[in-house]
Amino acid sequence: MTAGGTRSAGRAIASTALALVVAACLPTSVRPTTSPGGPATAAPTPSATATPTPTRTPAPTATPGPTFLVHTVAPGETLLGIGRRYGTSGRSIAYWNRDTYPTLDPDAPGYDPNRIEVGWTLRLLPGQEYVPPDETPRPSVTPQPSLVIPPAPTPGAGTSVVVSNGGRGGNAVALTFDIGGRLDPALDIVDWLIEHSVPATIFPTGRTAADTDVGRAVMARIASHPDLFVVGNHTWDHPDITTLTAAEIVDQLERTEAVIESATGRGSKPLFRPPFGAHDRASRDAVGAAGWGYTVMWDVDTIDWKPVEDGGPTAQDITGRVLSRAEGGSIVLMHLGGWHTLDALPGIVEGLRRRGLEPVTLRRLLGVG
Repeated sequence: MTAGGTRSAGRAIASTALALVVAACLPTSVRPTTSPGGPATAAPTPSATATPTPTRTPAPTATPGPTFLVHTVAPGETLLGIGRRYGTSGRSIAYWNRDTYPTLDPDAPGYDPNRIEVGWTLRLLPGQEYVPPDETPRPSVTPQPSLVIPPAPTPGAGTSVVVSNGGRGGNAVALTFDIGGRLDPALDIVDWLIEHSVPATIFPTGRTAADTDVGRAVMARIASHPDLFVVGNHTWDHPDITTLTAAEIVDQLERTEAVIESATGRGSKPLFRPPFGAHDRASRDAVGAAGWGYTVMWDVDTIDWKPVEDGGPTAQDITGRVLSRAEGGSIVLMHLGGWHTLDALPGIVEGLRRRGLEPVTLRRLLGVG
């Protein structure tokens, strides 16, 4: 190799070494480059193969809880009526609100759904019902229009006022049931009313309520569903009170009252129904003086106590009689021992509601506490 070649080779080696030194001194961060006609982009920096990031499984989405509606109690409202309005039951509303209002706890001894106060805020689920764990679901409740209940007659001083109906022009009807004498199918009727959340007023004789298994069972069901049932006084053993002295009438009423209060925790005053519908001024004076301000009659008589073979009505006859005669304010007379009353009830309640009429208790119809 010539000297010039040696010098050229040396220069090449030196240039290469210089390039390597310069390259080693450059920063290792990504430097922006400019693409023709476009924005600056980052030139990739060689790197080792990246470890893939593990894919995370999304956390399960929580199922949203039911949305409660809040209803503020207005004057004249009842728990049962509020339930009907929203397609639920008064008992369900009680369960949903028992932590806030202890008297609305159906499982507590002090349960009193008839005592709600104006301004209470009640949480409820429209169209749904609360079913306790130890119970089976009940049929859904059909919402109803708001009740319209005109004022009813009020008792006069010193006597018991006779009422055959409540105030007219509204859409409330009272279904009332006497019990005494024939007792089958009393329990089935009461259970049907409970299952379908139909309010009713029961007039037991004291002897039946105290001395028969069926009577005691009926009273127990009444006691456990104060939101549905009201009790009236039907005397001790069903006498014609127009044949009794004032003292004898009072004895009949007070003996029966003691049984009712013991069985249900509530009294029957001011509701009295005279056996056979018999009364006169003297008997009404005695009844009124004893504290029963209403002598309750009826404007729709189903005659369900009479068997078909004796000229009594079939279930279809009973239903037709009620639906053809009942109007706002009506008081319907039936019996827990009626021969075909149980079979007639579904048609009666459905037919009344189809006409815009709604069953209520007598206390509600007459506007008494």
